[in-house]
Amino acid sequence: MDKIDRSILRELQQNGRITNQELAEKVNLSPSPCLRRVKQLEASGMIKGYTVEVDNEAYGLPIIVFVRVELERHSAEVVHKFENAIKLVDNVLECYVMTGRSDYLLKVVVKDLHDYEHFVRHELHEIANIASIDTSFAYGVVKRSHVLPMISTRSK
Repeated sequence: MDKIDRSILRELQQNGRITNQELAEKVNLSPSPCLRRVKQLEASGMIKGYTVEVDNEAYGLPIIVFVRVELERHSAEVVHKFENAIKLVDNVLECYVMTGRSDYLLKVVVKDLHDYEHFVRHELHEIANIASIDTSFAYGVVKRSHVLPMISTRSK
């Protein structure tokens, strides 16, 4: 992957609906080679798909919750069951395996505190082998981006 591919990716991350003509102009290519590069990036798996970013507040899920989960045990079976169960919970937008005290960090969206209580009681508590749940509510967003930074190509 070269600088042009990275530029293509950056432009597509900023606007996934950009036309090939506009994209080609922004990355200084003619349309055919630009489209060929986009197709290669898709085929290689570098581009995983295209999506729409939805305003969660306007959608009706204004509360963002970060939930740290610690498991009782770390056997392959316990981890597998937890991870498979959490993948099925729609309110969980992201789940990360963590270092440190907590085993997982979940990004959860809910409509209000009652909705969060329901999530904990009827979704999380139903998953076996959870030792602890620690919750933090986000009350503001300073920065949110889905655009990866450009990687420096300088020699060391």
